[in-house]
Amino acid sequence: MYTGDSSDREARTFAGRVENNGIDPIINARSIAVIGASNRVGSVGLAAFKNLLSAGYKGVLYPVHPREKSIQGVKAYPALEAIPDFVDLAVVIIGADQVPGIVQSAADRGIKGCIVISAGFKEIGGHGVVLENRLKQIAASTGIRIIGPNCLGIINTDPDIRMNASFARIMPKSGNIAFISQSGALCTSVLDYAAGRNIGFSKFISFGNKADINEIDFLRYLKEDPDTQLILMYLEDISSGHAFMEIGKEITYQAGKPILVVKSGRSTEGARAAASHTGSLAGSDATYDAIFYQSGIQRVEGINELFNYAEAFSKQPLPRGNRVAIVTNAGGPGIMATDAAVRHGLKLATLSEETRAKLKTHLPPTASLGNPVDVIGDATHERYEAAIRTVVEDDGVDGAIVILTPQAMTDILETAEILPRVAADVNKPILGSFMGMVDVSEGVEYLQSHGIPNYVFPEAAARSMAAMVRFGERLATRERRRVITRMPCDADGVARFFRVKLAANEKAYVSEAEAYDIFAAYHLPVPRRRMIRDASEIDDAVAAVGLPAVMKIVSPDIIHKSDAGGVKVNLSTPEAVRSAYDEIIANALRYKADARIDGVLMVEMAGKGVEVILGATRDPAFGPICMFGLGGIFVEVMKDVTFRLAPMWELSAENMIRQIKSFRILEGVRGNPPSDLDALKQCIMKLSQLAADHPEIREMDINPLIVYPEGGGCVVADGRIMLERPRKGAV
Repeated sequence: MYTGDSSDREARTFAGRVENNGIDPIINARSIAVIGASNRVGSVGLAAFKNLLSAGYKGVLYPVHPREKSIQGVKAYPALEAIPDFVDLAVVIIGADQVPGIVQSAADRGIKGCIVISAGFKEIGGHGVVLENRLKQIAASTGIRIIGPNCLGIINTDPDIRMNASFARIMPKSGNIAFISQSGALCTSVLDYAAGRNIGFSKFISFGNKADINEIDFLRYLKEDPDTQLILMYLEDISSGHAFMEIGKEITYQAGKPILVVKSGRSTEGARAAASHTGSLAGSDATYDAIFYQSGIQRVEGINELFNYAEAFSKQPLPRGNRVAIVTNAGGPGIMATDAAVRHGLKLATLSEETRAKLKTHLPPTASLGNPVDVIGDATHERYEAAIRTVVEDDGVDGAIVILTPQAMTDILETAEILPRVAADVNKPILGSFMGMVDVSEGVEYLQSHGIPNYVFPEAAARSMAAMVRFGERLATRERRRVITRMPCDADGVARFFRVKLAANEKAYVSEAEAYDIFAAYHLPVPRRRMIRDASEIDDAVAAVGLPAVMKIVSPDIIHKSDAGGVKVNLSTPEAVRSAYDEIIANALRYKADARIDGVLMVEMAGKGVEVILGATRDPAFGPICMFGLGGIFVEVMKDVTFRLAPMWELSAENMIRQIKSFRILEGVRGNPPSDLDALKQCIMKLSQLAADHPEIREMDINPLIVYPEGGGCVVADGRIMLERPRKGAV
């Protein structure tokens, strides 16, 4: 371990920092060794070292090069060991084969962190994977923290640090936004794009291959970072679903910082074959959507939308509700904004009579005093100011969108000056849409430099306002997001049953009769039922179950019973039951001659209600994920389903129900009564607990669950469970 002249004092100071998973010594490094710094034009080593110099880095730089005496006028050292002073951070820009040795040397000297910009690791496969595994071993055995490899680097705009430890072309201006990206190439484009929109950053982080420090570590750091009020992310995968959710919830609901994410890879083409509706519908993208929603994180469609939202979140207060007012000097754009607002969940505010009376005194007779407020194309900035101020002071307005189309008589700059002036007097968001690029450029520049986001077209402004509303609504529910409480169940009995089922096989199918017993152990509402293994048992079954009844084939070789003619419904007489029994057995053998037939299950006939599907599947990375949607045979065609990770709290179950497109059916339409949503919610939570308790459950469906009118409860009408022996290390 290195012990230079000044190391004791500096090491004690270093160890005394709030290191936050060892990231603080990297992001707030007071001294940096750049291994691979170079004077060679066009090299990454030169770009990275010049960036540190030109950014005005406040610490001490130690370029390391085996032959050069100086790099860009700064004394160079032939090796890391030759540096006489304590070093916080090593930035590594050398050939991949040399990297593990350098990182080991850095750890031996007591350096706390490395940024490995070098490429040539797992992204190329083969030998690169071996090298990256070596880096992981060094980090685990020594405690040194590593960002990368194969990354752009990191930037800290804090005036006391001014560190650009990257090879990006631009040092961004300071701001309250942190950007985290798995892609280094994307980062360079984002920096250029943000500079064009006058957007600044607190931290800008490219973490590459995640050999050690990952996105969850960075989120934990940023939660406590006082300079960061908004977090933007580009992700290709997540290291741990549940850990990501936990820190996401802490940042969102405790720290009150919004997180906006672009997650690439929405395709589900790589999903494995599934034996259940839930398994076939639950692709990895559905899992990510569930993770983000349960974490309070908003997923956005692309970089343009990411920064549209970021401008609003970083510059304006959150709206108290979803009632928006629109002020415009052109009818068409006002209608466009209205359509977009309503489509994304906003409501047009109803202006009070007092507000309308004030507007009437300021606007010409041809102006529209409703919402949108049309100040007419010849509006001066005085007319705009009167309209904007009057509207945002209305207690029924939670936020405003101001649209300007450039016309010959329009005071563009003077109108732009109004918005920040009015915003300073009210605690409500105001978004601008000065439409166009050239004529409005002076006004747009003024808006952006004075804290008012501007959007070329009003639809983007409406979407951004809606994103702010969604975040505000989630914050309002934070009191209902509590510790998940367990419901009564016989978890031990179910676990024993699963162990027996999987004793001799890697996988097993649970018959419907057995599935009913498992659901009953978790107090899900199951019907009366009886297994018939021989025709002589029919009379006893009729007496136990009652009529009318349903009969279903029970066979481990016939999963989709209806396809095999293995289901008969509405059997109302003993004679109909006997006939159905014989027909079901015959149909099953015609469908699959060698099918193993355990018997025929007789179940009491469920009354009429709304058919829904509940299900669960186990994602190999994130564990159990539950599904809800309208049920029946067309569920895979309609795909009107929602997902959440299990276990879940009550509010998650409520949101699963309310977020399907066909929720109105459950509310009651065309004279039908509203469904028992509370009973449905309880069923979802019980299924969630069942899935979370037993990692042996690979796929599970309840389809349909019949939901009766309010107060009538629910009943399981059909179910299937597929088991698989858990693999070592599975979630």
